[in-house]
Amino acid sequence: MQKTMKKLKKSTKVGLSFGLTSAIITTLGLFIGLSSATNNKLIVISGIITIAVADAFSDALGIHLSEESDRRNTKAHIWKATTSTFFTKLIIALTFLIPILLFNLQTAIIISIIYGLSLLSLFSYYIAKSREDNPIRTIAEHLTIAIVVIILTKLIGQAIATYL
Repeated sequence: MQKTMKKLKKSTKVGLSFGLTSAIITTLGLFIGLSSATNNKLIVISGIITIAVADAFSDALGIHLSEESDRRNTKAHIWKATTSTFFTKLIIALTFLIPILLFNLQTAIIISIIYGLSLLSLFSYYIAKSREDNPIRTIAEHLTIAIVVIILTKLIGQAIATYL
């Protein structure tokens, strides 16, 4: 993975980094929140598809505007960052549908958490190595944020189920 990522242009790295991280955190948060609130497979599937499309466009536009704000970036750089963000976010978010379609909701949650945190750990390891940072520290930092999101969205889902 590290050799492959070194060969990628900066614009593609921007899109992959942002898209991958956002897809994992956002989709897990939505998945866990909706399943805690509703325990309904159809609602969770609908939510993931909706967030995959809407958030992929939203994040791609966010990256587009961010990259556009730096006058040093060429149009080609801006559009590569935009499209790589969109497709990474869309594809990664949609992969979370696989466990839901194959297993019951509770098993799918466990599989998705393991899958998401594993992907995030691998990517964090790559980032740490490429920056010559401590991989354990980088992975721990990124996983802590993801776990906080998982816990908060579970609690929010439970609160919604209890009080609404």
